[in-house]
Amino acid sequence: MRRNTRTAIVVAGTAALALSACGGGGFDKGSGAAQQSAGAASLTILIGSSGAAETTAVTAAADAWAKKSGNTAKVVVASDLNQQLGQGFAGGAPPDVFYADAARIGDFAKAGNLYAYGDQVKDAGFLDSLVQTYTVDGKLQCAPKDYSTLALVINTDLWTKAGLTDADLPKDWAGLEAAAKKLTTGGATGLVVSGEWARLGVFMRQAGGWVVSSDGKTVTADSPENLAGLQEAQKLLKSGVMKYAKQVDAGWGGEALGKAKAAMTIEGNWIRGALTKDYPTIKTKVVELPAGPKGKGTLLFSNCWGIAAKSKNQAAAVDLVKSLTATEQQLAFAKAFGVMPSTTEGAKQFTAAYPQDEAFVKGGDYGVGPVNLPGFDPVMAAFNTDLEQLATKDPKTILATLQKNGDAALKGQ
Repeated sequence: MRRNTRTAIVVAGTAALALSACGGGGFDKGSGAAQQSAGAASLTILIGSSGAAETTAVTAAADAWAKKSGNTAKVVVASDLNQQLGQGFAGGAPPDVFYADAARIGDFAKAGNLYAYGDQVKDAGFLDSLVQTYTVDGKLQCAPKDYSTLALVINTDLWTKAGLTDADLPKDWAGLEAAAKKLTTGGATGLVVSGEWARLGVFMRQAGGWVVSSDGKTVTADSPENLAGLQEAQKLLKSGVMKYAKQVDAGWGGEALGKAKAAMTIEGNWIRGALTKDYPTIKTKVVELPAGPKGKGTLLFSNCWGIAAKSKNQAAAVDLVKSLTATEQQLAFAKAFGVMPSTTEGAKQFTAAYPQDEAFVKGGDYGVGPVNLPGFDPVMAAFNTDLEQLATKDPKTILATLQKNGDAALKGQ
C-alpha cells in the first residue's frame, strides 16, 4: 500500500477540526483502569484496508480471537479512515479499536480520544523506534501494528545496462550521485522521488537532523544538519540526475520505476505489491539508503491499534490487541498483505522468510517516525509546498519558514 503523505495531510487536517472541537469535552484521558461492560464484549474495529487480502486477514484474526474469548468482533473497512474517526470521536461513539496513523497520535491524545494502554503491552518487544513514535507525554499510547521504512529500490535491468555492478551500490552521497549520473539517460532519470518531506526527509536524517528533537519538546528545523540534507537533495535536482515523479509524468516513484522512467527510487516496502500488480516484468533490487555525513538515516511509517477512551470494552479491546500483535499473528499478516511485524522477534522471523526485504527491516533500527505533535499537520503541509520548489528555492529560507511555523504550533499546544 503506497503511503501518500500529501493526501493524508489534507484528510487529516479536515478531521483535526472535528477532533479539536471535542477536545476537553469530558473524554476519559485513558489514565485509569480499563472499562469493561458486563458480560461478553461486542467490539467494533475500524480499519483502513489496502484491499481484499488485508480485510480478509484482519477479519479472520478478529474472528479467531472472538471464538476463543467468547466475545464478538466486527471489522469495518473505512472509506475515509481519518474522517470517520473524526466523526466517531465528535459524536461520542467511536469504534472500540481502530487503525491510528503515527502522525495523528499527538492530536488524538491531546483531544482525549485515546485510552493509553501502552503499559499493558510494553513487554511485547516492540521496536524501540516504534515505541518512541507512539509515545506522547511520556506514555505509550497504543501498540504498533506494523511498520515500513524507506529504502533504495533499483531497476536491475537499467542498472546492468549502465554497466553497474554490486560494487557500485551507493554507500554514501558521493556514491549515490555517481550512480544516479550514470543511470540518467535520454529515456530514464537516475533517481525519481515524490517531492515531499516523506521522501526528501531522508537526506535530513542522514545529515544528522530532523524537524523536532528526539523528546519532541523543541523544533530543530533551522539547523546546519537539515540545511546540509536539503542542499544535497537540491544538488541532485539541479544536476538533473534526480527528478520529482510529476516531472516524469508519474504519480509516485513506484510508477516511475515501473515505466522505466526511473532507474532508482526511494520508497517503502509497499512498492513490491504495487509493482507485482501493475508492472510484473520489472526486476528490482532493494538496498539500504546510502549514509550521509552523520551516518544512516531513513523514515519510518506505521499505524498502531488505537483504543477509544469512550469504549466501554477497553479490557476486551486490550486483549484483542495482544492477540493481533502476537508474533505468529503478525507473520500471518505479513504473508497475507506484506506488512512488516512491529516486534523485534517478528522482524527477525520476517527477515528470515523474506530476505529480499532485509533492507526495509534494517531501517527499523534507525528510522524516525513522522512528527506526532498536536497541530503539526498544517506545518508539514506547508513544508511540502516549499519542497516542491526545492530546485530553485533557497533551502535556508525553506527551513526558516518550517522553524517559524513549527515554533508557533508548539507554542499553541
